[in-house]
Amino acid sequence: MTIDLRSDTVTKPSEGMRRAMADAEVGDDVLDGDPTTMRLEARLAELLGKDDALFFPTGTMANQAGIILDTRPGTELLLEANAHLVHYEIAGVAALAGVQIRPVTTPDGVLTADLVRAALRPDSPHEPRPSAIAIENTHNAAGGRVMPVATATAIGALAREKQLPLHLDGARLWNAAAALGVPPSDLARPATTVMVAFSKALGCPVGSALAFPKAARRDVWEIRKRLGGGMRQSGILAAAALYALDHNLARIAEDHGNAGRLAAALAGHPHVRPLPPDSNIVMLDLLREADTAEAVVPKLAAQGVRVGKWGHKRLRVVTHLDVSAADVDRAAAVIADVLR
Repeated sequence: MTIDLRSDTVTKPSEGMRRAMADAEVGDDVLDGDPTTMRLEARLAELLGKDDALFFPTGTMANQAGIILDTRPGTELLLEANAHLVHYEIAGVAALAGVQIRPVTTPDGVLTADLVRAALRPDSPHEPRPSAIAIENTHNAAGGRVMPVATATAIGALAREKQLPLHLDGARLWNAAAALGVPPSDLARPATTVMVAFSKALGCPVGSALAFPKAARRDVWEIRKRLGGGMRQSGILAAAALYALDHNLARIAEDHGNAGRLAAALAGHPHVRPLPPDSNIVMLDLLREADTAEAVVPKLAAQGVRVGKWGHKRLRVVTHLDVSAADVDRAAAVIADVLR
């Protein structure tokens, strides 16, 4: 049996989730609303401590909708230099929002208020003005790095001081909250708009959402419609998210434990160095000159362990609800053996 650790997006819906989807009460969300989707949106707004929320088919679309709402064409969006919005949304900020990215370099993927303040340009008729700030929690490219509550709060205070909206890319906000032992609302509170995904840590087949101030609902709805995100009987998908909030949210810490278990099993190996994980992502650096990600990934796959390639000398391993502690032990043994 193959152990798939490429991402937490590879999970399959459980039988319980499938039943919930099959039994969902549905309507037409574009015409007059889908009752199950509306229940999800209300619950999510409460979970995040926001006025309102809207269900989206993908996290990228929800992220882009948040940026379009928060910014103006011809201005700058300040965010961490290796953020998902920079590298993995195919220049959507420029193409869809007409906004320039102002990347802020950090040593560890964690943006801070001091770094943002230093990156803000002085007021000038010759330089672009900022129109928003974005943060990411957890930070994907930094190996699932968690932004602490105090750090997010300080950036939120700076955003208010500068009268700038703050967008939170919280695709794995559930993981950040679990890692810190706080409710998601504590991490979402400083932000104007918040994107969360249901198809990663929560194990849903499809779905994300954007939370926002109540007055923005019509604008967000129109942006989603313009981007092609209007769905009809979306309650079938929303039912999966509601099921996940009931059954999968509370167990996310198990994935973090399994990530730490894998990192500990490989610690001290002469040819690979695991980076200590904050959440459910483990980055593995290949130390031997002859080993490259391009060469190692297919060798591991041939032994029944699938991992992600993250650059020439780095592998990415992501634990999730379809991977048990026994699976992690077997995967670690295979990785250790292949690299030996």
